[in-house]
Amino acid sequence: MDLGYTFQNQELLKKALTHISLANERNIESNQRLEFLGDSVLSLVVASDIYERFPNLDEGRLTEMRAAAVCEKSLAAAARTMDLGSGILFGKSETVCGGKDKDSILADAFEAVLGAIYLDGGMDPAREWVLCRLRESIDAAAEMDFTNYKSELQNYFQKRDKGTEVVTYRLVDRKGPDHHPTFRAEALYRGKVIGSGTGHSRKEAEQAAAKQAYSAL
Repeated sequence: MDLGYTFQNQELLKKALTHISLANERNIESNQRLEFLGDSVLSLVVASDIYERFPNLDEGRLTEMRAAAVCEKSLAAAARTMDLGSGILFGKSETVCGGKDKDSILADAFEAVLGAIYLDGGMDPAREWVLCRLRESIDAAAEMDFTNYKSELQNYFQKRDKGTEVVTYRLVDRKGPDHHPTFRAEALYRGKVIGSGTGHSRKEAEQAAAKQAYSAL
């Protein structure tokens, strides 16, 4: 595990890495309170960064960017680059279930460690730690297309046909490991396939299918 930060108070780090499964077994405090604190610090740091770097974006776009940059998958990916999972202290139940590689647990631990860094060193090192690890995610969020193509596609057909028929979606394929699957979905209107797309969740795949269909109209 390589956190990129040296704690003055090692007890804070230990608490940040204590999963609820171990806390329940030993009747000690888990990392959940630090996770709560880290979540707030994370939101402030990322919001401040994108507010300063993107002065021409409105509130709605900034909100979407922040949400994308600090989503569970982004935090879990950052946690994996530090091998954070190897340092999390689990109880027997979660150890058996392979908790050290679950996105939700890694994301929570990322926030807990951030909360601990904030208490240990203050806002400046916390900000530096976050931006160093999430810079790529923030930059990627700035390039993302947040258009809801499923809604746009449905609106198009309702206006064109002046009816109530809806665009439907079906999942046609799923590949890859559980922690990083790839889905393929198709969009259908009146039983005809009008678009297809892939994504790392069913929702992403449906949006991609809707985008392809909408772009072809």
